[in-house]
Amino acid sequence: MQTRAIAKNVGHPPRKVRRVTDAIKGRRVTEALAILKFLPNMPARDVYKVVASAAANAENNYSLDPDELWVINAITDEGVTVKRFRARSHGRSSRILRRSSHITVYVSDDPQDLPKSARQRKRR
Repeated sequence: MQTRAIAKNVGHPPRKVRRVTDAIKGRRVTEALAILKFLPNMPARDVYKVVASAAANAENNYSLDPDELWVINAITDEGVTVKRFRARSHGRSSRILRRSSHITVYVSDDPQDLPKSARQRKRR
């Protein structure tokens, strides 16, 4: 049974969040939470919350054991971009783009739901 959790308009750029989500794909939820807890990257906090929420959704809605869950997929999409301008010399201006992202995490109790590449990594 697959469940998901979504966090929208997280205040970190998608490029930086993808570095964190790629580290947890195909791992057990308990292992992924341990990795996220000690990662030095700032987006790791937000991804930690989404993974914990997906595990809680599986436990509360479908009575699944949280110790048996796998992170099937973690997707980061681009959210709203806020555009600002900053003054520069000689009366010019430059654009500042404040990017945000949407984080979606899928968890499942069946390891067969894992993508083929993640299953091969699990065996090593």
